[in-house]
Amino acid sequence: MMEIQKVGTESIDTIRSLAHLTWAVAYKDIISPDQMKYMLELIYSKASLHQQIAEKQHQFIIAYDGSKPVGFASYSIKEPTTPTIYRLHKIYIDPTLQGKGVGKKLLEYVLDDIRPYQVTDLELNVNRHNKAINFYKKLGFIITREEDIHIGNGYYMNDYVMNLEV
Repeated sequence: MMEIQKVGTESIDTIRSLAHLTWAVAYKDIISPDQMKYMLELIYSKASLHQQIAEKQHQFIIAYDGSKPVGFASYSIKEPTTPTIYRLHKIYIDPTLQGKGVGKKLLEYVLDDIRPYQVTDLELNVNRHNKAINFYKKLGFIITREEDIHIGNGYYMNDYVMNLEV
């Protein structure tokens, strides 16, 4: 039975483990091993995750199949000046379970959690070569623009910005 729970800093190690597991598959043909290592440290170090949760108020959720964590997501208000627009910062599923509804359940949980706040839009970034684009399109997201974001060390994130009207 799939269960989804809101989590905080106590789950940083679980989030890190899932990130390393999923990124190894999701990005192996998209970015170089050096860029992957750099980005994992940049985004998923203990200090970075602590800052995302404690300071930036990113809400993390973890999907469990029994006691086994099988996916996670994080989301927050995009900016204090636009409280009706939320950002889906992350959503990653154990590669052995992709296509089995875990991602959809995580996204449905996010949407159910944010609807009471009169949210109008959920926005996300996705690498332009990530096959997850089809997952998002299937769920109603549309591509609104392209972004190339410099993340340091000579690396860029080459993304689509996608939007879902809530």
